[in-house]
Amino acid sequence: MITISEARQTNEMIREENLDVRTITMGINILDCADESVEKFCAKIYDRITKKAERLVKTGDEIAMEFGVPVVNKRISVTPVSIAASACACENYVEVAKTLDKAAKEVGVDFIGGFSALVQKGESAADKKLIDSIAEALSSTDIVCSSVNLGASRSGIDMDAVRRMGEVVKETAYLTRESDSLGCAKLVVFCNAVEDNPFMAGAFHGTGERDCTINVGVSGPGVVKRALEEVRGADFETLCETVKKTAFKITRVGQLVAREASQRLGVPFGIIDLSLAPTPTVGDSVAEILQEMGLEYAGAPGTTAALAILNDNVKKGGVMASSYVGGLSGAFIPVSEDHGMIQSVEAGALTLDKLEAMTCVCSVGLDMIAIPGDTPAETISGIIADEMAIGMINNKTTAVRIIPVFGKKAGESVTFGGLLGYAPVMPVSEFSCAAFINRGGRIPAPIHSFKN
Repeated sequence: MITISEARQTNEMIREENLDVRTITMGINILDCADESVEKFCAKIYDRITKKAERLVKTGDEIAMEFGVPVVNKRISVTPVSIAASACACENYVEVAKTLDKAAKEVGVDFIGGFSALVQKGESAADKKLIDSIAEALSSTDIVCSSVNLGASRSGIDMDAVRRMGEVVKETAYLTRESDSLGCAKLVVFCNAVEDNPFMAGAFHGTGERDCTINVGVSGPGVVKRALEEVRGADFETLCETVKKTAFKITRVGQLVAREASQRLGVPFGIIDLSLAPTPTVGDSVAEILQEMGLEYAGAPGTTAALAILNDNVKKGGVMASSYVGGLSGAFIPVSEDHGMIQSVEAGALTLDKLEAMTCVCSVGLDMIAIPGDTPAETISGIIADEMAIGMINNKTTAVRIIPVFGKKAGESVTFGGLLGYAPVMPVSEFSCAAFINRGGRIPAPIHSFKN
């Protein structure tokens, strides 16, 4: 039950501190649409998506209007296409991606995720077909998002797939070069991908999920920053308690919206993802939270410790507010989408190496980072391999969403627009890892994977 006091505090957070529900994401199972004919499969998934999600956008808008809580995005995730389309007798899955795009536009959502494959232990024929389709699929659609899980703590890292994904990122960058390689912003690779993530580009509807679910992602970096301003200079115990209490309030808002959406749509409620997802708007930044903790810039010594404090206490506060916290839940550190991160890069405080260190304790990993367009595919694969290793060894989700901007060099900048923001092109090590990446095979799981 939401109290009057909580309602007043919520109104203040929305009005003055950029609190919003970042997304209501409907997960839809498309496994029973399987068909040998790709045309019939596409017709079935179009029908399934447009029927299941026909009221999603309208319902999200109605809730936003009635409760005064901004609902920024309405999204759909589907069963990984490499699994659902595996029976199709076709050369590639580009037509499937186009069908997803068409269906998503028909119901009016912002993005649709699930053009995905799970290859942490090796590729099936369908997985290979999907991976080979990604670049063309993302260059010929507008709102389709793609993800590939390359590693897991229980199974190791598929280095053949890591090598291939470095090439796919480059191919996608080239095919979308007219829009500053924007296709790469819709492509993410994971270690330990979760099945109920409502955020793009990594959302897909896992095979362990119900037939259809509602997952909600809340966001409130500005709220946390404002709360920490009230305890400026206080000790770490006070800092931690403040973050926990604030995360509790933010999550309660998400819980309210999720329950309401679930009831109105007649779709079971899945999870609340309480990740602090920033925007390019000033005052809505994870980096600014770190600065409020006492850092001159994000990237200064102490940044990883500060981010660890933030991530842990957001989770501690969130799980007190909802019994169904899931997804990624913590703090995102995308460069282009965070005004404070951009400033830190421009000031020279934040480098790619420091961002990698920060991913040991954040929600995901290297996110929305622009790099020179002439970066070799093997170097991109090496960056991916490093992140996969961090996730595998630390038993956490890590990811890479990196954009080699065609025609751009380090020190230049690129504008993506909207929530994707703009980014300085960051330099990448020029030392080669090609011989390492080209070994192929699979990196075995760490010893702590044997827990049965």
